[in-house]
Amino acid sequence: MSIARSGARPLAPRDEAEREFHFTTADFKQVKQRIYDNAGISLADHKMDLVYNRLVRRIRALNVAGFKEYFKYLDNTPDEYNNFINAMTTNLTSFYRESHHFEYISNVFLPQFAKNNQRKIRIWSSACSVGEEPYSIAISLLESGINITNWQVEIYATDIDTNVLQTASNAVYPMDRIEGLSISRKKIGFLRGVGENKNNVLVRPEIRKWIKFSQCNLMEEWPIREPLDIIFCRNVMIYFDKETQNRLLDRMEKLLRVGGLLCIGHSESPSRDMSNFKILGRTMYQKIK
Repeated sequence: MSIARSGARPLAPRDEAEREFHFTTADFKQVKQRIYDNAGISLADHKMDLVYNRLVRRIRALNVAGFKEYFKYLDNTPDEYNNFINAMTTNLTSFYRESHHFEYISNVFLPQFAKNNQRKIRIWSSACSVGEEPYSIAISLLESGINITNWQVEIYATDIDTNVLQTASNAVYPMDRIEGLSISRKKIGFLRGVGENKNNVLVRPEIRKWIKFSQCNLMEEWPIREPLDIIFCRNVMIYFDKETQNRLLDRMEKLLRVGGLLCIGHSESPSRDMSNFKILGRTMYQKIK
């Protein structure tokens, strides 16, 4: 899950006359406060046009008169907050994105884990989007060459966006989504579609059975209780303020067992004390105490 980002210079806010619906600075501040209160996301001031373009679709779909009426509807219809959050998020993802994380699991972490006679591994993909991250994690376990047939493998895959979770659960992807993968990874992870699905691939059932998808707002109670061996929290914290980031990392540290692995995004850098972790390289931390 992420709010759309761009390296381009922000554009000036669109002229009000060009907009279909009246959208004031006060309206934008309302959106900022609501998305922060409900999802912990901090919106920069230059996101005003982006916010308008995202929410205007909901206004049209609901056939309400404008933003003020939409806010009233939101207040009176708690279930609409799912749609509000879904509308505000963009899911930029791919199989084996930031591949060094998966390669470390295959080549280093899992062999060491197996040497300790561990036969149960618990992993959390905390912002799984359309499922490519947790399925990549599963493929990396199989790619290690270690026989995990009789292991208890539990991969929890969560996201705040209910729409992407449906895609993830379906486990069907266009063929071009796996073009960048090696032949070996394609064989390990996927079956070719037939008939109407000839241009799609399906994640293998032996991988799908390891993964449990569910909605999770990281600012609320988490659906995970037992200690975890690996946590992926990638490209999420950049959308939170420092206080929220630190709170999130505090909670994840408590949930991660000693020796466990934390993977964050390439543009993220913890601002809190990480002395309980050993830095393993780019954006990887191993809990040591």
